[in-house]
Amino acid sequence: MDEHIYKIIQLVGSSRVSIEDAVQNAITKAGESVRDMRWFEVLETRGQIDQGNIAFWQVTIKVGFTVE
Repeated sequence: MDEHIYKIIQLVGSSRVSIEDAVQNAITKAGESVRDMRWFEVLETRGQIDQGNIAFWQVTIKVGFTVE
């Protein structure tokens, strides 16, 4: 097993669809500029309510990526 050193960043993703979609949106966007992402951890989940309905999901995650 290779030993790795990780750097951790914190991201907040949002979605009108679901919690999973909010996480995927954050990871997809971060992937445009961050290489070698390896894992994520969900820290917080929030939602916005509009007229009794869920309008947005918002998820805060920590993402680990390997340091070159």
